[in-house]
Order: sequence, then C-alpha cells, then structure tokens
Amino acid sequence: MHSALIPDRRAQDDPAGRCLDGPGVRLDNAAFAERVRAASVRLAAHGVGRGDVVAAMLPNRIELVVLLFAAWRLGATLTPINPALTSGEAAYQLADSRAVLAIAADDCAERIRDAVPLLLAPDALDAQAGDPAAAPPVADPDGLALLIYTSGTTGRPKGVMLGHDNVQAMAEIWVEWLDVTPADRCLLILPLFHVNGIMVSVVGPLSAGASVVLGPRFAADEFWAVVEREQPTYFSAVPTIVATLTALPQAHRPDTSSLRFVGCGAAPASAELLRAFEARYGAPVIEGYGLSECTVAVTINPLDGVRKPGTVGPALPGLEVAIVDEHGARVPDGEPGEVVIGGPTVMRGYLGLPEETERTLRDGWLHSGDVGYLDPDGYLVISDRIKDLIIWGGENISAKEVEEALLAHPAVLHASAVGRPHERYGEEPVAFVVLRPGSRTDAPRLLEHCRARLARFKVPRELWIEAELPVNAVGKLVKGPLRERVRAIRK
Repeated sequence: MHSALIPDRRAQDDPAGRCLDGPGVRLDNAAFAERVRAASVRLAAHGVGRGDVVAAMLPNRIELVVLLFAAWRLGATLTPINPALTSGEAAYQLADSRAVLAIAADDCAERIRDAVPLLLAPDALDAQAGDPAAAPPVADPDGLALLIYTSGTTGRPKGVMLGHDNVQAMAEIWVEWLDVTPADRCLLILPLFHVNGIMVSVVGPLSAGASVVLGPRFAADEFWAVVEREQPTYFSAVPTIVATLTALPQAHRPDTSSLRFVGCGAAPASAELLRAFEARYGAPVIEGYGLSECTVAVTINPLDGVRKPGTVGPALPGLEVAIVDEHGARVPDGEPGEVVIGGPTVMRGYLGLPEETERTLRDGWLHSGDVGYLDPDGYLVISDRIKDLIIWGGENISAKEVEEALLAHPAVLHASAVGRPHERYGEEPVAFVVLRPGSRTDAPRLLEHCRARLARFKVPRELWIEAELPVNAVGKLVKGPLRERVRAIRK
C-alpha cells in the first residue's frame, strides 16, 4: 500500500480500531485519518505541495506522526531533525534540504527561527480542516518520501533520499518477515528523527493494521511499567537499551507476556547480552543490520527459524547481500570483505552529492563501508567498519565533523577524533589536538568551544593536547595508534 494512503485505508477498513496513542491522546483509525487530513489542509494553505520539503524538529509526539502522513498526502517530503542539534547544525539541514516549512516547539523553535521560510508550532496542525473533500491523497510511487540526514566520513551530514517505492518495499518486506498483523502493538521508544523509528515503529506497523503507542523518553526504572500498562507485542531498541534493561536489579520482575519479540540494531550486540536478556525476560531478541541508505533493514534473524546470536541474520526477502574485495569481486563464504546490498529498498542517492552517490552506488550495489562475512547458511556477521564513524548508543557521530569543530578554534592546528570503547554505549568520542605555535589554550576551553558547535552527544568526552599526532609515510594523519592508546580505557 502506498504510504500516503495508509490513514485513509485504515479508517475505511476499521474506523473504531485503535491506531496511535501518545501521552494523553488515544486516536482510533478514523480520528487519526481526520487529524492527518486536517494537517494536510493546513499545510496546503501555507503553500506546501508536491515536491516540497517540510521539516520537523520535535521529540517523539503525535504531531510528528501526523505531519509525516500529512506531508505524504500532499506529495511533499519530510526531513526530521534531531532536536539535540545546535542552531548551526539544524540550519545546515534546513538549508541543504531546502525545507519550505518547519514544525518545531519550545527551544527548538528558537534555534531555527531564522533558518526556515515558515515556522509553525505543533498545535497549528490541529486546526479544523474545513472542506472534507479538500486535499485528496497523492499516491505517487515516484515521489520522494523522506530525507534522512546521516553522519559520514565527509563531515557534514548527507541527505539520504528515500522514495515512496523504497518505503513501501521496506514496509512490506519487514511486515512479512516478522509476521506483523492487526493484532500487534508496537511501543515506540527510539527517536523519530531516525529511519528506524519511522519505519520499524510507525510506517511498518500502521501499514499492517497494527497499532502504535508513543512511549515516554526511555528510562530504565520506568520502562517495564509502560510495557505492563500498554501491552505491546514488540518494541525496537538499540544494544544500549537492551544492556541497561538486562542490568536492572533482580528485584525487577515485570510481566512481559505480551511481547512476541524485541528488535535490536543500529550497533553490534554481543551474543552473551542477547542471551542474558532473553533468559531474564522471556522475549526473543531479533538482531538485525541495516542503514538509512537501505530504508533501515537489510538482514534480520528470523523469528520462526534458526536464530544465531552473534550474527545479524540472513538477507531479507527481495534483498541481496554480498561480500566483495577491494576490487568489487565476490569473496568466498567465511572470508571478510565489504558488505554490499542490492534490492528495492536501496536509496536514490545523496541529495546534491553526485560524486558521493556514485562512490556509494556502483556496479549495481550499495557499498556499505562495513566489513563482514557470510557464514555457510548465509547469515551475516559484521566485523568492522570502513567508515570513520563513532557509534554512541546507536547514534552515528562523524569523526570528521568533530575534527572540523575543533579546527575552527584559532589555537588548533591539527585534530583527530576517535571512538573509545564504552561498556554500555559502545563507543564515546575522544579527541587529540596539536596547537598552533605560540598559541595557548587548554582542554576545558576547547571542549567548551565544541559545545557551542556540536550536539551534546558529539562533544568529546575527553581531549588531549599533544606535541604531534601520528602520520604515515606521506604525512597523512593516521588513527590506528590513537585508537590503540584509548582502547584499554573503558568508561
């Protein structure tokens, strides 16, 4: 089903069926469809139409989901913005995406007030719609559905272009693989500025007739009470959340009987962690692998069938995964190489970056930049990353973006950021700098400089001022020795 038609189809098939719940709000299918239609009329009144981009800088709330489907109803594209971004970071995304309108609240609105042609508060979408026949849905499979900005080795985030064909294919594949039905209920705990939150916890279940509840911000000591109250059949998490829940005191004995499974992805999880969670809570953890450039999921361990902790499962139906060497030739099973992906969920490219797109989409494959291998049964094991990313609790941090922020300080000559192992969050950013001759500053001042330019989760947790940084034979900075330095220091 085309994503723009989901609210109308649900209202037609089961008007009183439960659909979307949030703090203080419970919408059945008919009420949700009306909210979406009303919001689309409001957007159209502000000039939003086919091909336009609208932005949302909001925490998880009902209005963000309504905006998503309202934009799609008009043939417009949504670009979600992380509410933790600084004004400069958010302004870059707004300018790069050419957003014509943004929805933001509170301090987020203040940060982007001068960066977008039109800024509206979330309650602006709640006005009466007027003519019931206004704004019929645009079901154009060639239209652009999402612009998801993802960090990468180029420093500045890149706009991943995902079409409605990508979204529809991903939803259908995912629903079939995990047998999601109208009896299911998803508890959304991951942020909606990520494609995981959008696809796995909103579009996927809603397309299958299931219901969604927007949970409060994750807090381990309150989480299971939400599960007991809302009775979800699944939720999607990152390894950090799974580890935090597993580490709760044994006095926590929640009722988890409603859960069919727990999804886990965004960063590697150990087999020991997954087994410990399952043993304690009785819900199978289905680990998968994916990326924004493939509309989220590429491989997932099967719910019914052989699950192999330590792997991320086989390729989903309709998708193909291969392992290639540096020349693009396939390698035998069991040998490591770059993970490449093919299929209908592969992005159209990076917005305004033809050379980057060509490097990533070549020879009929999407080159992930991740290193892995396939076992004899076709299950994928991710072993390393080619990309210079630091993954903090499922958040991608571009090392180059951190380095560029440091290099903007007049006293800094060289900067190098790496990930330091962290037992709960996977990695945390740390940095090394060399000062310009004659310059004077210290680590606290440099970190304060970073806080003014980077979202909090991107700011180095520690910084060292060095006399020099390691270089290779041609004078290029190398990070191997720095990673070795911090590898044994876990926080």
